[in-house]
Amino acid sequence: MAAPTSASLSTDDIFWADADRYLIRYAGAGAFTREIIDHAAGSFLFTEDGRQILDFTSGQMSAILGHSHPEIVATVTRQAAKLDHLFSGMLSRPVVDLAHRLAETLPEPLEKALLLTTGAESNEAAIRMAKLVTGKHEIVSFARSWHGMTQAAAGATYSAGRKGYGPAAPGNFAIPAPNRYRPDFTTADGELDWQRQLDFGFDLIDAQSVGSLAAAIVEPILSSGGIIEPPPGYLPALRDKCAERGMLLILDEAQTGLCRTGTWYAFERDGVVPDILTLSKTLGAGLPLAAVLTSAELEKAAHDRGFLFFTTHVADPLPAAVGTTVLDVLQRDRLDERALHLGGFLRHGLEQIAHRHEIVGDIRGRGLLAGLELVVDRQTKRSSDELGALVTRRCLELGLHMNIVQLPGMGGVFRIAPPLTATEDELSLGLAILDQAISDATGQL
Repeated sequence: MAAPTSASLSTDDIFWADADRYLIRYAGAGAFTREIIDHAAGSFLFTEDGRQILDFTSGQMSAILGHSHPEIVATVTRQAAKLDHLFSGMLSRPVVDLAHRLAETLPEPLEKALLLTTGAESNEAAIRMAKLVTGKHEIVSFARSWHGMTQAAAGATYSAGRKGYGPAAPGNFAIPAPNRYRPDFTTADGELDWQRQLDFGFDLIDAQSVGSLAAAIVEPILSSGGIIEPPPGYLPALRDKCAERGMLLILDEAQTGLCRTGTWYAFERDGVVPDILTLSKTLGAGLPLAAVLTSAELEKAAHDRGFLFFTTHVADPLPAAVGTTVLDVLQRDRLDERALHLGGFLRHGLEQIAHRHEIVGDIRGRGLLAGLELVVDRQTKRSSDELGALVTRRCLELGLHMNIVQLPGMGGVFRIAPPLTATEDELSLGLAILDQAISDATGQL
């Protein structure tokens, strides 16, 4: 039989043939979602064949104002026509304005900003700054961490992507993630003994360190690690561990920053102010924008030592103007309060699903960053990759895009992060689809 010609193939077949032939696959063992997305608006994606898909991940956990927010569209249109990109040594008003506005949202002494493009890049710059200022090179992060795929960020990432690429930079250490659902150190009543876990982790760090501990970099809520939220008291204790060793504390708020958890920054709950804060994803609301924030003292120390992080798109005016619009909308519409309210609505709905379905083992998270862990057995907490894949696939068939994290030793954990502009009706629709998908999937096991 002759091979099909382009004339005999549908336009969809040609699209996927071209995708298979010309694109480098970048998601490890994961495959591209077999939908051709044509456009998006608010909380919904629309495919070329007319399907409407509710987006429960805000794109890549970024579009906190929904897709194609009219004020973002207006800012991009206006700024692109005026000034989009500059030589990296030049400055424009949007850049200084955004740096000023970010400082106003933060506690002292965080007031100095470096504007970049991606979360990996901001973490790269933060780690580079910490090493230069301290004169040391060792970096500590969580064993379930994700900080990016560039060199230093990848060295501090342990949830995926470490095998097969040769040796990482020396001086990267992991400590256990404080997972209350699957505790490794327990109290007499079986709860996570996070203080003993943290002590043990730093005992191992001290044993391995060559005396050059520069910084710890952690997320206030580990997202790619399965929505793991350190218990109250953990971050202050971690800060003390760092202070005892002359280390800086870097908080990566790529996904938790800018109102998603119900406060402007997730670290506010714990009363901890980091030495360096990194932002991305939510700052650009879907466009490439990231930031490193630190104190005037640390910035001066870095500058005096010749701090260099010169990139093609550092301090670009177009994304900076978008960032200021994002802050305008967040403040005007009180989206921190909205995220807190909608987060309670979402959690109540997830708890109802858990009541109906034994395969829901745990619900966790804060505000509009929620995690739902699936297990085959609630008593043993045994996981099943097949179960998570079935539910994810069925959700998409029913019109809901969900993202599931599947890591060794954990059940499939849905990361649920709708836009902060979502409505209760949209959340109810998503919850109803998820409920139906779980019912359909468990019927196939």
